[in-house]
Order: sequence, then C-alpha cells, then structure tokens
Amino acid sequence: MVTEDDSQRLADRVAELTGTPLASIRPLGGAGFGRAYRATADDGSELFVKATEPLPGAFDHEAYGLRRLGAVAGGARTAAVVAADDGLLILEWVDQAPAGHAAAADFGRRLAVTHAAAATGFGRDTDSVIASEPLPAGNGYDNWPDFYAAARLTPFLERAVARGRLDDRDRRSLQQVIDKLPSLAGAAEPPALLHGDLWSGNVLWTTDEAVLIDPACYGGHRETDLAMLPLFGLPQLDVVLASYQQQAPLADGWQQRIAVHQLFPLLVHAVIFGGSYGAAVGDTARACLRSS
Repeated sequence: MVTEDDSQRLADRVAELTGTPLASIRPLGGAGFGRAYRATADDGSELFVKATEPLPGAFDHEAYGLRRLGAVAGGARTAAVVAADDGLLILEWVDQAPAGHAAAADFGRRLAVTHAAAATGFGRDTDSVIASEPLPAGNGYDNWPDFYAAARLTPFLERAVARGRLDDRDRRSLQQVIDKLPSLAGAAEPPALLHGDLWSGNVLWTTDEAVLIDPACYGGHRETDLAMLPLFGLPQLDVVLASYQQQAPLADGWQQRIAVHQLFPLLVHAVIFGGSYGAAVGDTARACLRSS
C-alpha cells in the first residue's frame, strides 16, 4: 500500500530530478518491474513515473533502450526519458487514443527504419534484462541462429526446467527446435536494432502515431520484433505489417517463421509466470518442427 508519506517522498524525488515542483502525483498500479504513477507539475505538464525501492541501475537498461531507439532519425518514436535515477524512471506522459489506420501505417514505416539502423552485432555489449529476468549479452555471434540458440532459447530453457515450468515432452520439443535452428531460420540477415519486447502493451497509440515504451533493446533478427506484435493482439496489425513490407520487404517464408520467433517471448513468460505458458512453448515448438 502506498501511504501519503510515500507519495510525498516520491514527489520530492521527482521534483528534485526534474527541477519542477509537482502539483500532484497519483498511483496507476503495477508496471511490470516497479510501480507506476501519473505526476502533474505546477506548470500543468504531466509525467509518467516508474518507481522501485532504490536500487543502483534499476532502470538503466530501459532508459538506454528508449534513448537508443529514439535516436534513430525517422524511426519509431519512443517515450522521451525526462530523468532516471536509482529506482526511478521519469518519462513524458503519453495521451492515448484508439489505434487509427494512419498511425498504424506510420508505425510500420518507422519500425522498418528503426530495424535498419546500424546494430554493431547480435546481442549487446553488456548483460541486460527483459521484464524481471536477466538477459545475456550474446555478443560475439556472427549469425542469428547461433545467437538465438545460445543467448536466448537455451538460457531460458534451462531456467524454465529448473523452475518446473516445462514438462519433459515440451522440453524435448524445444531442444529439437534449437538443434534445427540453422534450417528453420531462413535467409541470413544482418543484425537489426530491435525493441526486443515488442508486445502490444508496449505500443501506446496516440491520435497521430505509435509511441514505444519498456524496451529490451539489442541487435537481433527483425522478424523477432514483428512476431511479437500478433502474440497478444496488436490493433491494426495488418496495416502495420503491410506498411512495413512496403518500406522493407521481408524474406520469403517469413509467415512460416513467426512461430520460431515467438518461442522466446513465450519462454520468458513460462519462466516468469508458469501456468499455461509452458504448454504454449511446447505447442509452438512442435508447430515449428512440423513446418520444417
């Protein structure tokens, strides 16, 4: 429970970091890693605030990803980082609206530009996080199948097994996919700059455009971001994909590879939440094997 004293201390911290006194701050509920708030400054401007217990570097990776993606000229817009501190991330407030056709088409074009931005290689130069889970850096791989197997699927497979999230059949099916990745991956592509956690909840719609939040940014395969969009039902998905295709056509067979790329986010959910996600991993792995 957030007390009045807690809110006042948080308001004081936000005001100190932004240099702007607050008129109010009110909780919005959970925000994945941390608690979310809407703050209104004395000048009427509004901010989104995410807070945890003070912890050095708590939001470093999220702030890095927002700034890195947001720096791509003509790329997908991200929520601007106003300030970040130990256990505190302050972003611009985004007024949301239903997803419209024009905004969706604009997002598809912009996402293609983001993906085309120079990524130094697969992975990142440092370990990071996705949701509450450590994410291996994965740098040093010169092709996507090796990177995906060693730095994404295998570590999370091991965590899922250790936490009892996968039964033996599902584990075997996923291991078979890992072993067959070179033949399942399609044509080789250079590393793309990815959002890295591009499910529908991390795409905020305004009247004019899409605004991205909460990235797990790294160099990877562009189909990974695109495969996450339908996983939990992005509005106007067909428009986004058609616009993306016009800007940067995808390699033949990309629709058949969606399941391969969805394995990782499903596996992350299995590790964190358990429940039916473990079975979803197994079903998706077997779908990948049937299509091979």
